[in-house]
Amino acid sequence: MPIFHFKTNNILHQVSRISRNNVVRYMMRAYGRTRELIIFLILFFGFFAGLSIKMTLPNMLNTFMNTAYKLLIDTVFYIMAITVMTGAISKLFVEFGVVVLLEKMLKPLMKPLYNLPGVASLGAVMTFLSDNPAIITLSKDKTFSKYFKQYQIASLTNFGTSFGMGLVVVAFMTGRGYGTGALVGLAGAFIGSIVTTRMMQHLTLKAYPELDSPMPGTKLDAEYDPELQPADKTLEEEKKGPFLRTLNAMLDGGKSGVEIGLSIIPGVLIISTIVMMVTFGASLDGTYTGAAYEGVPLLPWLAGKIDFLFRWLFGFVHPELIAFPITALGAVGAAIGLVPAFDASGLIDGNAIAVFTAMGMCWSGFLSTHTGMLDSLGYRQLISKAIASHTVGGLIAGISAHWIFVLVSLI
Repeated sequence: MPIFHFKTNNILHQVSRISRNNVVRYMMRAYGRTRELIIFLILFFGFFAGLSIKMTLPNMLNTFMNTAYKLLIDTVFYIMAITVMTGAISKLFVEFGVVVLLEKMLKPLMKPLYNLPGVASLGAVMTFLSDNPAIITLSKDKTFSKYFKQYQIASLTNFGTSFGMGLVVVAFMTGRGYGTGALVGLAGAFIGSIVTTRMMQHLTLKAYPELDSPMPGTKLDAEYDPELQPADKTLEEEKKGPFLRTLNAMLDGGKSGVEIGLSIIPGVLIISTIVMMVTFGASLDGTYTGAAYEGVPLLPWLAGKIDFLFRWLFGFVHPELIAFPITALGAVGAAIGLVPAFDASGLIDGNAIAVFTAMGMCWSGFLSTHTGMLDSLGYRQLISKAIASHTVGGLIAGISAHWIFVLVSLI
């Protein structure tokens, strides 16, 4: 009986201890959620209350909706038209071997500039023609990844992102009449890509020297020839004539362009609208009417406190321009959505376009994609290093574009 009593007490004690631990964990989770809820409500209502006090609530709501509508009609559909056309061109390049030709031309630059095998140039071409995730698709292909060491595969996240949506950004800027600035910005993004890739490799090897090992099945000394890789085309597709191949390529590329255009709508409407409402002020007469692109110029006020820094680094004459690189951190589509409003306000010039193109291309929304990209590659532990490297790379891209544009202007 005493033994039974002892066992019963012991069991009850363990159950009681487990119950207490569960209660403590539940209370901690509840406290964390409550604190999170309180912080969210303060920030959410504080943000909109601050705007409504300055603009009045009806004007704020009207501006919010009118800005989103104007962005959809005037900017998003224009960007979608560009993505459809560039998507068709990109598919034609792939179909008729232009991408292979570009890959062979760029291959000699990979090792001395990026410390990557020549095949990596294919990743740069594909992301330039499409978007960041294209490099992940290639990296998971064993016929592609076997030419890399593990730390080099990890650095492809930074390398590929540096060229993401490059064709769309350059085409957009050129279409607005700033071709020279767009080309200078492309050169700046190229410099930024070298910095971010090399820095990522250095930080990775410093923290994880064991990653200086080949990928399984590597052929580091072998020559890569995409024409010798397993073909994606079926026999029936090979039998089609040039006309049908051209037509199918353009239509398939256009469809992919529509998908990209649709995918940027949330970022442009939500992020750009909020950024614009803390970038631009009232109408020309100083009153709020609820029209699109009005707001409270909080961001320029903050940027004005260190205006000398942005003026020297990027050549920004107007503090409002800092909104572009900040937005590009999360979504380059949303960032280029700011350009028409800047242009209409007379805030931009060739130098600003050069910096916009460089930072927009190099960053291309990396804060919203790097985590998922590295996680899919199996290098989650390197996320912080990739983000730090790419932040520096984007800044270098913008600074390089500014000073290259200054040099070109002097010639």
